Amino acid sequence: MHHVELSYALASERGTVGLIRNALMDLLQAVRSSGSISAAAKTLGLSYRHVWGELKRWEQSLGQPLIVWEKGQPARLSEFGDKLLWAERQAQARLSPQIEALRVDLARAFAVAFDDSAHVLTFYASHDEALAVLREHTLGRATGEAVAAGQLHLDIRFTGSVDAIQALNQGRCVMAGFHAVGRPAADSRAAEAYRPLLRPGQHKLIGFARRTQGLIVRPGNPRGIVALADLLRPGMRFVNRAIGSGTRVLMDDLLRQAHIDPAAVHGYGSAEPSHDAVAQAVASGSADVGPGIEAAAQARGLGFVPLVDEFYYLVCLRSALGTPAVEQLLAVLHSAAWQDALASIPGYAPHESGQVLSLKRVLPWWSFPATSPDHSAQVRKPTKKSSRPGG
Repeated sequence: MHHVELSYALASERGTVGLIRNALMDLLQAVRSSGSISAAAKTLGLSYRHVWGELKRWEQSLGQPLIVWEKGQPARLSEFGDKLLWAERQAQARLSPQIEALRVDLARAFAVAFDDSAHVLTFYASHDEALAVLREHTLGRATGEAVAAGQLHLDIRFTGSVDAIQALNQGRCVMAGFHAVGRPAADSRAAEAYRPLLRPGQHKLIGFARRTQGLIVRPGNPRGIVALADLLRPGMRFVNRAIGSGTRVLMDDLLRQAHIDPAAVHGYGSAEPSHDAVAQAVASGSADVGPGIEAAAQARGLGFVPLVDEFYYLVCLRSALGTPAVEQLLAVLHSAAWQDALASIPGYAPHESGQVLSLKRVLPWWSFPATSPDHSAQVRKPTKKSSRPGG
């Protein structure tokens, strides 16, 4: 059994031959048309030795003769070689509309790489409905405001919040997305998870949205779930998010504040990869309740019990802040068209969208001296009465 594989080529001009090229078919057609290996080689602009070697290699690979070699006679294709050319012509004729459509789609995709006004921004981000909507919003949509004329393409890979920031620090993306409640305490799980990954002065925080996190329940909330304490009821089946996700971090903090031992919640050790997966588990009846956002619950006709408002942030390295792709993203986030689209998503509202925020104000976990070597003009000189260096 021999398999068919497709490939493509990039060229400055459109070719004049078939929509899909194959080196073997080119060789066979040249031999048939010219009647000799040497003439076929000349037609193709190749050496006799190369053409002869390739034909022998293909015969060995396919296990069938391609050329009838008779002394004193013109080279001609074997029956198998004839059938190969016939099959190729049939496929080209039958599939030409689909092949042309595929070529056009590939050309359109690669056009972005050759368009100086188009930008691609790589994201690793905690799963979020608004980011998925933003990806579609930025594709060639004019906002009517002072937004860059070119297209902005968001290459988003959804992962846990911790993994997203780690990917940013490892250079695997330009922008990361994570979420936390407003000004989380220094001893919170959020601080424990994010503080080692973020550095004031090195990272820049960007406002994106406010959203409501809560409990996704079955339609009509038949178990009457209204608070976290209800998770402790006998027979209550809970489905959780994966360790490292921002929602798992949030649930850890909320249970801690409510003085609830996670081990007492049946199913707390389970792990689903997204809000949609949690909603699906509840919708299928395999769980009674799980954490998530309102949009995921509404998408499947489920109930939703709000627990807390939190903020979704974007973060990049300081060096990326002035790049064209990031500047264009900030312009889109500032636009009224995007903020209207964001407000239309259940459980979401604009909040400092597109604004570069103070990391120490939003996440006040770091303590620094009042002065530093970067502000030498403000460093107080040591005096004789002081045994401690200034700053």
